Amino acid sequence: MREKLEQIKKKAMEAMEALHDLDQLEEFRVKTLGKKGELTLVLRGMGSLPPQERPVIGQLANEIRTALEKALGKKTVELKEAALEKRLEEETIDVTIPGKQPDLGKLHPLTKMLNELEEIFLGMGFDIAEGPEIEWDSYNFEALNIPQNHPARDVQDTFYINDNILLRTHTSPVQIRTMLKQKPPIKIICPGRVYRSDAVDATHSPIFHQIEGLVVDKNITMGDLKGVLDVFAKQVFGQETKTKFRPHHFPFTEPSAEVDVSCAICRGEGCRVCSHTGWIEILGAGMVHPKVLEYCGIDPKVYSGFAFGMGLDRITNLKYGIDDIRLLFENDIRFLKQF
Repeated sequence: MREKLEQIKKKAMEAMEALHDLDQLEEFRVKTLGKKGELTLVLRGMGSLPPQERPVIGQLANEIRTALEKALGKKTVELKEAALEKRLEEETIDVTIPGKQPDLGKLHPLTKMLNELEEIFLGMGFDIAEGPEIEWDSYNFEALNIPQNHPARDVQDTFYINDNILLRTHTSPVQIRTMLKQKPPIKIICPGRVYRSDAVDATHSPIFHQIEGLVVDKNITMGDLKGVLDVFAKQVFGQETKTKFRPHHFPFTEPSAEVDVSCAICRGEGCRVCSHTGWIEILGAGMVHPKVLEYCGIDPKVYSGFAFGMGLDRITNLKYGIDDIRLLFENDIRFLKQF
C-alpha cells in the first residue's frame, strides 16, 4: 500500500504540471482527492492491513494529501494569474483611439413649432390654458352653439365614449372652461391633441394637434384679430408675409373667416405648393358668437371677443416643407435627424 500511495503522488504531480486550464485542474482535484478519488479508494483498503502498520500508512497518506493540496493551491494561483494576464492582453484598450460620439436627442419638429408659437403669443400677452382630451359633449359642442341636430356634427366625425362623453374634436372646450371660471379680460391660447375619425393619408390623421386663441374684453374688434394674426404670420413665415381674410361660416363665431397667408415658397407668385394661387389657407377665425358668450355668463352687450384656431401639424409642415403629415407620427429616426 505504501508503494501505491507513492505511485499516486508521483503520477499526480506529473499530471498536475501538464495542466493549463482551471477547469481541468478542478477535474483533476476531484479525480485524485475527491470522495471517489484514487487516494480515497486506496485508504479504504487500510482495514486489511495489520494493526501495527495502519498508523504508519495513515500518516503517509495524510502527508501525501497535504503535499498534493499544497501543490494544487500553488497551481491554482499560477493558472489564475495566467488567465488574468491573457485577459488583460486580449482586452487592452487603446486610449488614443477616438471615442464614439453618442447621438444627442433633439426636439421633435412639432415640439419645436409649438415652442415657437407659444413664444410668439406669450410675447403678445397671451396666457396658455389646457384642458382634458376626454371631454363632455356639452363643452365640445353645445356650448359652442352646436346643438344635437346641428349639421356641423356631421362634418366632425367624433369618437364617442358614450352619449355624453367623447374625445374632443378641437381645443375649443378649453376656451369654454376658461370663460366659465374666469371673467374678462381673457387672453389665452389653447394647444393640445384632438381626435377625429379621419382616414389616414398625407393630409389627414385621426390624431392631430391644434392651437387655438381667444380674446374677450370690452371693445374687441375684427381689427384686433387681424393685427394679432398678421403679427403671428410674419413671425412664423417671414416679415414679407401678407394675410388675407375670406368670409366663411363657423357656428361659434360671427362673422367668421378663413385666413390665408402669401406662399412662403414662391412669395405669392404661384407654385405647386400653393396650387399656383400665391396663397395658402392656414386657419379659421372670427368674432365670438354672442350665444357662446351668454352660455359662459358673459354679457355680449358689454363684452366682445375673437377666436382663432389652426392645425399645429399643418403649420409645422408649411414651416419645414414637409409634404406628408404621417411623417410627424412615424418616429422614423432618419426623418427626425433632419431637425
